[in-house]
Formats: sequence, C-alpha cells, structure tokens
Amino acid sequence: MDEKTAGILSSFSLEGKVALVTGATYGIGFAIATALAEAGAKIAFNDRRQERIKSATAEYAKRGIEAHGFVADVTSEEQVAGLIENIREVYGTTPDILVNNAGIIKRIPMLEMSAADYRQVVDIDLVGPFICAKAVIPGMIEKGHGKIINICSMMSELGRETIAGYAAAKGGLKMLTKNICSEFGEANIQCNGIGPGYIATPQTAPLRERQADGSRHPFDQFICAKTPAGRWGTPEDLMGPAVFLASDASNFVNGHILYVDGGILAYIGKQPE
Repeated sequence: MDEKTAGILSSFSLEGKVALVTGATYGIGFAIATALAEAGAKIAFNDRRQERIKSATAEYAKRGIEAHGFVADVTSEEQVAGLIENIREVYGTTPDILVNNAGIIKRIPMLEMSAADYRQVVDIDLVGPFICAKAVIPGMIEKGHGKIINICSMMSELGRETIAGYAAAKGGLKMLTKNICSEFGEANIQCNGIGPGYIATPQTAPLRERQADGSRHPFDQFICAKTPAGRWGTPEDLMGPAVFLASDASNFVNGHILYVDGGILAYIGKQPE
C-alpha cells in the first residue's frame, strides 16, 4: 500500500474513539456497532432489558468485539446521565461518537391510535435522541470534536398509512439533526443522519415470507418493484456509511441525511403494465 492510499484510508480509522450506539442489541444497531468496532472504536451500548444486553454481549464476543452494555432508558435524562458516567468509568472518557439508533414503530391507523401510543413513539424516537445528544455534547465540546449520527428513515421524507407517530418522529429527527449541526458545528461537532430504506431484519421477515401458494408476499413484491436496486437492504449495507459519518473522512459533512435505500427515494416507480 502506497503512502497516499494509506493516508486516505487512515481518515476512516476510529482507533482510540469511544462510540455509544443506543439500542445496539440486534438488527441495524448491532451491525453499525460491529462496523465501528472493526474500524477501531471501543463500543458501548444500552437497552432497557438486561437479558438483551447479556445476549448481545455474547454475540459481540463471538465476533471478537469487546462491547460494554448498560441498562438505560433513552427517554430518561437521569438514566442517560448515569449511562454516560458508566461509560466514563469503563473507558476513562465520554463518547466521541453517538449513534442514536434506539427506536420503535407502532403500525396503527391514525384514527385508531391513542395519544398515549403516539407520545410513546415520539418520546423514544425523537425525545430520546435529544436527551442522548444533550448528554454527550458537553464532553465533545471539551475534547474539541464529536460525531453524532441519528438513525432517521425514509419516513423522514415520506408519509405512509398506519405510521403517523413514526413519520412525525423521524421527520422531527431530521430537523433535530440539522439544528444540532447549526448550533454546534463551530465546536467541531458533526451531526448527520442515516436514513435506511427497507432493511431485511428479523422484524421484517414476516413481510418477506413466501405465501402458501409459493408466491412472494405482496409487500415484498411492492418494495422490490419500488427500489431500483431490486432488493431489500441488509444491515451490512449500513456499515460503510456509518463508519464514514463517524470518522474524520466526514469532517466537513454536517447536517446531512444520507439515505441508504437502494435508490427508492429517487424513483417514481414502474409504469403499470
């Protein structure tokens, strides 16, 4: 490897960095945390359930990753403050990188959705990232650098039936991303978002199951027809973008939402035959 190649690759290194990935016990969060670890970062994660932390820690260990998990609810300022202090005790410093991944979705028609259900989605998907960002930013200012990655969604741009709370929260998260950029860019903190397309995870598996007659699920057909790539994404498709936004390679990228969607947002769809 020549010196020029080594130089550009080194800008993607996360050696010496501490990354907090919220809710990284499975799926997208687990894949992103794995990618950051492979790039050199030390990993911390949280979940509300101890049993999930235990199983995720074992899965990280199978991949040769030492990841420290902590029980904490991202909607609680007190618990998040405790989470940051626990990370400081384990790693001797506060996070250099925050990935706001923890989130939920409730698929309920709007007229049937209670205000309590709506508030719960917004609380976890939008208020949680605000609380976590607020908790890590002082340490980032003190260090003179920081990276915040908010896991947005195509529903940061689009609406769809049955997900009023989720779309409202993810649209708000896009604007929170831009506002953190605006307020803390001068402190050398970059806040960007990743907007995943439809990702093949255990949670979306029922939408991809073959029907009794052997045909593809109607939603599976719909998504593949709407996506220029012609397939669902995988958690691994998000690993490179996450490392880029967490690294020095993106030091002049701020307030941007990187949609990793196979082109679906750029595509009007095929004409019906």
